[in-house]
Amino acid sequence: MILYTVDAPVARIVLNRPRQGNAITLEMSRELARLVERANLDPTVHVIALSGEGPGFCAGYDLAASAELLDGYGEDAVRPADGSPLDPRVLARNHDPTTPWDPVTDYQMMMRNVRGFMSLLHSEKPVVAKIQGFCVAGGTDMALCADLLVVADDAKIGYPPARVWGAPTSALWAARLGVGRAKRLLLTGDCISGREAFDWGLAADSAPPDELDERFERLVQRAGRLPINQLVMHKLLVNQALFAQGLHATQVLGTFFDGVARHTPEGYAFQRLAAESGWLEAVRQRDEPFGDFGRS
Repeated sequence: MILYTVDAPVARIVLNRPRQGNAITLEMSRELARLVERANLDPTVHVIALSGEGPGFCAGYDLAASAELLDGYGEDAVRPADGSPLDPRVLARNHDPTTPWDPVTDYQMMMRNVRGFMSLLHSEKPVVAKIQGFCVAGGTDMALCADLLVVADDAKIGYPPARVWGAPTSALWAARLGVGRAKRLLLTGDCISGREAFDWGLAADSAPPDELDERFERLVQRAGRLPINQLVMHKLLVNQALFAQGLHATQVLGTFFDGVARHTPEGYAFQRLAAESGWLEAVRQRDEPFGDFGRS
């Protein structure tokens, strides 16, 4: 699911579900946190390089199967291989709208994903992420926790679930882009290109797709030349300004709102459409009025 290698001074973390667009699972966020800690404890590692295998960085959560079931994930689909009892938080993601919804159980499940993503931001050592192809929905919840982004000019970056069935749980858009541009994206669900992400200050660098690897490696190695103590001090210093703005409180609200967004009348209608016609058809009907369904 995630590959980990060390080529000192760099630890490389690679999302490795290319056939699923590197879609996020509950296990992936936990594994991510474990590998970040492994890199932090390795004295040969100065910088962490985060990337995704295949044509895109991350398509968001692995929601197609769950959205197509009116009663949530379905116990048979998610029961642990060892036969252990099913974690009730898994079924909190989606469920039959005729049954009660527990927002706190939903929050408990989703906040664990946020903590996994935030391991990147809380990492003492800097994290540089490479974004190619697509980085959308929950993929941005993860990517925006990295310290520096190097993006392909033609990459697609944004949070389309702002239109229905989602809210950004790591809640970093305003911190990374400012209030005005964060509202521009979240009040429309529109995406921006990698080049626009660089122009807006979201990315540290952008490059044509055929030059992306080289530009990414250049920045990773440049950061890797600094002593670990300098890197840790400067990252801690900048992060304190971010935390002083109230990021952690905002993430609580964003994570609760993500659950709420899936349990509105529109959220239930979206889930029902996915159950009846398939996930892609539901997304098509969501995005076509904006003229951007399927547009890379």
